[in-house]
This record gives sequence, structure tokens and C-alpha cells, in this order.
Amino acid sequence: MLAYLPRPPTDTGHYGTFPQKPEVPAVPVLLTDAAAERSALVPNDLSAPCGADAPSDPAPIQSRVDSEAVGPTRRWPSVSIATSDVPKQRRASRQDHSSTLRDGTSRWYPRHARSVPSIPSPARSRTPNRSIVSIPASERLQSRRCKLMEDERPLGLAGKQQRQRYVTKVGKCQVNLGNIQEKKRFLSDIFTTIVDLKYRWFLFVFMMCYIVTWVVFGTIYFFDAWVRDDVNHIGDPEWKACIENVDNFISALLFSVESQRTIGYGSRIVTANCAEGVILLMAQSIIGSMIDALMVGCMFVKISRPKKRAQTLIFSKNCVISHRDEKLCLMFRIGDLRESHMVDAKIRAKLIKSRQTKEGEFIPLEQSELNLGYDTGEDRLFLVEPQIICHVINQHSPFWDLSAESLKREQFEIIIILEGIVEATGMTCQARTSYTEDEILWGYRFEPCMSLEKGAFHVDYSRFELTFEVQTPAASAREMQEMAELERRDRSTPSLCWELLPQRCGP
Repeated sequence: MLAYLPRPPTDTGHYGTFPQKPEVPAVPVLLTDAAAERSALVPNDLSAPCGADAPSDPAPIQSRVDSEAVGPTRRWPSVSIATSDVPKQRRASRQDHSSTLRDGTSRWYPRHARSVPSIPSPARSRTPNRSIVSIPASERLQSRRCKLMEDERPLGLAGKQQRQRYVTKVGKCQVNLGNIQEKKRFLSDIFTTIVDLKYRWFLFVFMMCYIVTWVVFGTIYFFDAWVRDDVNHIGDPEWKACIENVDNFISALLFSVESQRTIGYGSRIVTANCAEGVILLMAQSIIGSMIDALMVGCMFVKISRPKKRAQTLIFSKNCVISHRDEKLCLMFRIGDLRESHMVDAKIRAKLIKSRQTKEGEFIPLEQSELNLGYDTGEDRLFLVEPQIICHVINQHSPFWDLSAESLKREQFEIIIILEGIVEATGMTCQARTSYTEDEILWGYRFEPCMSLEKGAFHVDYSRFELTFEVQTPAASAREMQEMAELERRDRSTPSLCWELLPQRCGP
């Protein structure tokens, strides 16, 4: 569901890059109090670094800088002066220092309680300027800024990885069913359940059906021989055994396999001395025939399933949007790799997109139909050569308001379903694929892949995926129609004016 929610804006947003503030001329201003001093202009390269070296407790530095800037000290006594009282040579040196910083990599921004320039003392006017002392800002603000700047790219990649397809390119539906309460419904359709199993589980069930029946009937045969005491009278000519030559469990198991598979080596047989032996032999023969019919049928259907025929039905990797017959169309290409063709092939398309109703209800993965020529019969294909399927974007199309720019912000999926009858087996086959918004090329067409060679048409499947760019307006079909109507109205206005109001339209 989250995969089809609207995308975040691509421009600068909450998790985007930070917009740079306009540069302010670095003109040093000498203030007369500490409060005004904290609002001075400072370079941004003096901000607290994003790392472990940044001070965790800014209180000691803050108190030390405040004491140096405001409180009197032995080395630099605090003196309130005005800007006009500063010597010209001194102001020139400050300007030179500011221009040096400006020519470097640093930029000057309004101060955010991060650092302040020191105020020089008149008593030491000949000494070099004091180094600027950094005052770290709020640790929470700085850590948040660093985290957003570091996590900007991973967040974008994580959002891209959350994109989940409804149907894969090979036609597999990415929907997992869970919390099914009435699982006995699968047992009522045991044939389909076995056919739908994967091959490793299917082979396991196939083998276990025979092994279990052999072991069960072998155990019954051995139990019957043990109860009748046939085990202790092997080789006694006067003893009337129920099953001859069954003296242990292994011999009983071999007799079970020979009976069910009708091997009949002749050394172990059921005699007419007991009725239960005859009944067990009849029951095993019937059950063995049923297992043979079920397993052979499942094996035949699983091997000859039309799902494998869909592997030779191919779809183009991308969709294209361009004009055809002066109409904006969404197109894709399909092809059949086999010489035995599909009978009564039909093509359908579904648009999968989440939306919110006017009442506030959220509908996840809503399915809407894309018209591929159902009303004109163009959806019925004679799929002998690769064909380009066209969806006209008109008033009834869900892409009526889609433009080249809005396509980058949309999030949807187009499901293509091709159905037909396999000519060799007469079974219905279905092939599926899907296209996301990233796989739609605006302003492209498919290159031709057919040519006439030696009296027959030749299909070059190496050009099946190739496209070329054509001139296509980036506006939506709705905007194109409105512009065309406006131009037609402007051309017809003079003649209409002359017919209705000739006295006002001029000669």
C-alpha cells in the first residue's frame, strides 16, 4: 500500500538540501555593548562541526567568551567606543581582514548565536587582531542539521527501495495471502492443490503417496502373518499359511510392493487359506490404481501447463507516449516467439493506483480499465508478427490530465494481460507483465522490426525493444485539446463576426 502513496516533491523540501542564504557584505561594525555584539555578522565556516569533535557542553566556552567580551580582564580591559572614534588605519586593517576572508571559501551570514568577533582594545591597537572565538549554538539544532544533511541521500534511496510492484515483469503477482481460516477448502480441490505445488513439494508428495501405501499394507501383511503364526512355520509342508514366504517385515514389505506394482516374482503369494489376505490384496489394488490415476494426471497437467507457453510471449520493456493520427497515445509492443500461433488472442490492460475519495475513504490499489480497442474489436489479435498495442488518451482515459512533468510525480502501475488458446493443446494461456511510471518514455516511438526478404516477411527481434525520439508536446491531452479548440475558435471568429454583426466587423 505504501508503494502507491504520492511521492514527496522533488524540489527542496523537509528532507532536501538547505537553501543557501544570500551573501551579506562583510563590513565590520564595532558595537558598544555585548548584546549588540552577538548579532554581528560571522562566517559560516566557523560553525560547530558535524562530528564527535564538537563540544558537548557549550556552557564553559560560553561563559569564558562572555567574560572576555563583556567583563573586565587584566589583558583586555573592556572599553565602550564608537565607530567614529576608531582610527582610519585601524578600520582599513579590519576591512582588509574581512576582504581576505571573503575571498576565501567562507561566506558571511547573520549570526545565529554561533560565534562573535572580538572587540580590539585601544591600548593594544598596534597588535594584530585577536582570533575569532567560536561559540557553539544549540546542540539540538546542530545535530538535527547534521543528521538531515547526512541522511538526505539514504532517505531518498530508502524511499526508492520501498517501491513494490503489484505484478513483476515476468507476470508473477506479488500478493501474499495470509490468515486464511478455512484451509479445508484446499483439500476439497486436492487436484488443483497438488498441481499448484512447487516441483520439489510435488515430487515429495508423489513419492510419499507410494511409499506410505507400501509401508502401511506391508505392516498389515506382517501383522496378519504374525497373528496366524505363519512366521514360525516357514518351510513346514503341513502348515497352511495365509501368505507364503513372509517371515519378517522386510519380506512383507516386498510382497506389498510386488502386489501394488503387479511385479509378481512368484515367491510370495496369497493363498486361499484366509479371506483377509484376499480382501487386503483387493483393497491395495484399488487404492494403487487410484494413486496412479491421480499422480499421473497431476504430473501430465503440471508438465503441460499453459503457463509455460507464456514464456514465449514477450512484451516490450518500456511503454511510449507519442502522437498517432493526431491523438496522444500510450503504446507498447508484444510478440510471439513460436511458429504455432495463439488462437483467439485478446489483450487487456488494468491501471493500479491508490486514491482517496471525496468522502475521505482511502482505496488502496484501485483497478481501473484501460481501453485497448474493446469497442472497435482492436483488442482481438492475430498474433503472427510483433504488434504495437495502442491506448488512445481521451476524455475517458485516466491519463487525460497526465503531462510529461506530472508523469515524474505520479506513482501507478499498468498491468497487461494477454489471453489466448494454445494451438497445440487447446488449453487457455495467459501472459502478464507490468509497467511502472518510470518505464514510460514520453515522446518516443518503436522502431520497425519487420522487413521483406526472399518473398516472405522477416522479423528481427533484436530491434524489438528499440525506440527513437519524436517531437511530442509536453502538455497533457486535455491541454492540447483546449489549445486546439482555442486556435480553431480564433480562426473562425472573423467570419462568424461578419455573418452576425457585419456593421461592426468592418469592410
